Amino acid sequence: MVKFSKELEAQLIPEWKEAFVNYCLLKKQIKKIKTSRKPKPASHYPIAQHSDFGRSLFDPVRKLARTFSDKLFSNSEKPEILQVRRRRNSSENGDDVDEIYQTELVQLFSEEDEVKVFFARLDEELNKVNQFHKAKETEFLGRGEILKKQLEILAELKQILSDRKKRNLSGSNSHRSFSSSARNSDFSAGSPGDLSEIQSETSRTDEIIEALERNGVSFINSATRSKTKGGKPKMSLRVDIPDAVAGAEGGAARSIATATSVLWEELVNNPRGGGGDFINRKKIQCAEKMIRSAFVELYRGLGLLKTYSSLNMIAFTKIMKKFDKVAGQNASSTYLKVVKRSQFISSDKVVRLMDEVESIFTKHFANNDRKKAMKFLKPHQTKDSHMVTFFVGLFTGCFISLFSIYIILAHLSGIFTSSAQVSYMETVYPVFSVFALLSLHMFMYGCNLFMWKNTRINYTFIFEFAPNTALRYRDAFLMGTTFMTSVVAAMVIHLLLRAGGFSASQVDTIPGILLLIFICVLICPFDTFYRPTRFCFIRILRNIVCSPFYKVLMVDFFMADQLTSQIPLLRHLESTGCYFLAQSFKTHEYNTCKNGRIYRELAYLISFSPYFWRAMQCIRRWWDESNPDHLINMGKYVSAMVAAGVRITYARETTDLWLTVVLVSSVVATIYQLYWDFVKDWGLLNPKSKNPWLRDNLVLRNKNFYYFSIALNLVLRVAWIETIMRFRVSPVQSHLLDFLLASLEVIRRGHWNFYRVENEHLNNVGQFRAVKTVPLPFRDMDSDG
Repeated sequence: MVKFSKELEAQLIPEWKEAFVNYCLLKKQIKKIKTSRKPKPASHYPIAQHSDFGRSLFDPVRKLARTFSDKLFSNSEKPEILQVRRRRNSSENGDDVDEIYQTELVQLFSEEDEVKVFFARLDEELNKVNQFHKAKETEFLGRGEILKKQLEILAELKQILSDRKKRNLSGSNSHRSFSSSARNSDFSAGSPGDLSEIQSETSRTDEIIEALERNGVSFINSATRSKTKGGKPKMSLRVDIPDAVAGAEGGAARSIATATSVLWEELVNNPRGGGGDFINRKKIQCAEKMIRSAFVELYRGLGLLKTYSSLNMIAFTKIMKKFDKVAGQNASSTYLKVVKRSQFISSDKVVRLMDEVESIFTKHFANNDRKKAMKFLKPHQTKDSHMVTFFVGLFTGCFISLFSIYIILAHLSGIFTSSAQVSYMETVYPVFSVFALLSLHMFMYGCNLFMWKNTRINYTFIFEFAPNTALRYRDAFLMGTTFMTSVVAAMVIHLLLRAGGFSASQVDTIPGILLLIFICVLICPFDTFYRPTRFCFIRILRNIVCSPFYKVLMVDFFMADQLTSQIPLLRHLESTGCYFLAQSFKTHEYNTCKNGRIYRELAYLISFSPYFWRAMQCIRRWWDESNPDHLINMGKYVSAMVAAGVRITYARETTDLWLTVVLVSSVVATIYQLYWDFVKDWGLLNPKSKNPWLRDNLVLRNKNFYYFSIALNLVLRVAWIETIMRFRVSPVQSHLLDFLLASLEVIRRGHWNFYRVENEHLNNVGQFRAVKTVPLPFRDMDSDG
């Protein structure tokens, strides 16, 4: 049977962990009470029990009668052993009132001091739970009122749009009838009616706009609205379209796509700029999606608060039953009555608001289809399938078997001899190294997912992934093993065909075909092979490449950091692309690309690109947040960019001058990166921490893991020393050593990932952030200045 402490640890909300009742602390206090209980001395017992006289024959009868009377009159005669007093504390402004509970012991205990400490801490925990629940309840109720107001504004705007469509249809019909009758008469009989209809609809629109403005919707130049030729008012509605919209609609990428479509429609409808009708279908749809996402997050927050109440109630019940068992008293009934009357249990505002959100969402966003509405409000997380585990094991076994076969065939065919190694390394090595590094990175990401799950780090919330489509660690392992099995199988087929006497120009196309297949799988539009993950990956890459023009989210700069560790992979893609575009697989002139000036210059561009993108993200974050730390972080990537360029130049010009420049630039960049890794990204090396040179809050219980990680990150950060020492003997050894160093950098990055997300998780925990704050489309007029 699982202990309740472990069950509570597994079910509680990680970001609100500190706000839950400290069950372990109270349990330890009960253990102190238990150890402090001592057997009563002999003098406390009646003398008759210790006299030299023998026992009476009527003693069992007396004992039975005493037990029966105690049970019969226990409810009426047994006094209460404690009283819980409630007092109200008002805040300084007098608006908010908090209820504070304080327990007083009526009956004395032999271990009275320990019992007093227990109930004092119990009262502290009860007051903490009540205050937190009240604060969150007030917050969510405020969100609900704002969302209902936003929904009313949206309904009014839809009404304006609907009236306009009707007016346009009636206007086009009346225009056709007026044109046919204008040949015989200068004035149409229906014209006065049409004018009055337009005037009434215009006044109706003006009334709606005035009502919206009173509700806080801002219309640009609403006081001086002019009219179009048809008599319709020109309206410019201020609808904010933020760059990041959290929720079930795909986060920032979906918001950006919507904003782009709105902007495009504005340019098409009003190519000359200025004026025009700014209430259109696209803006209404965008606002509706934002409000819908906000309702989803509100419902999720209310569900978390409901879970918070139920788990704390169970914790109080368990702890009081343990106290009764140890103290031999019946104190739980008295105290639990107070707990049930306290704010976090007695308040039904959360439940009523949840029901209201369900009905609103079903009516306005699901066409009165409750089943469809609950798919948005309560998305079901797909359970881990045993088939995924089976295929992970299957592909792992296939990979090991095929790799063993490849090693045997490689030695039998002699591809590593001096005559064949150049051809093989230039045709096969780059492409297969790309997939090997990618598979290793996927494996490390799977390890990250596994560790985040076991340590209850809410990575789906941090990265704003959809809970029902987020990648799990078994899926990551499956993708990695599938990649490696396919790559090794292609390598075995390549060797078999070469040994079979097939043309080298035909056999050497196998790596290119494999690369083409994986690109097709990546962009495949069909709902297969983890399409949400593939499309999310493509969107993130787009955001990275166009980083100055997109708001930078956590997942964007996290992925950009991964790319800075995959520069060897990008260099291999460059050589592979040049190899096949120049058709070197037919001529087998392998120096065509390496001796080309464009190819040599592209090496700088490819090595600079990940650092440049990351630096642009820092500039954008500084622009959005006005935090100078982002500019300092940008300097780290600029220094890394300089060090990478200098090392490429030194590989071509091995002079003492360039050696000195390499040492200086690499040392500066490494110190910069190490400081940022340990202090900023991991939050470690705090000399004032209660954990020496770490941080106050640690997810891993064993502190030695953190010290080991610091040392390992330091060693792997200085792997660039190999480029100066040049431990190379033959081309094969050179390529293998480069691949080993690239693999170590991928391992370092995967190791860095865990602590980076752990630090972000602890920041969320410190601020109790468990629900996204979704920006809303309609701003209050006061905020516009």
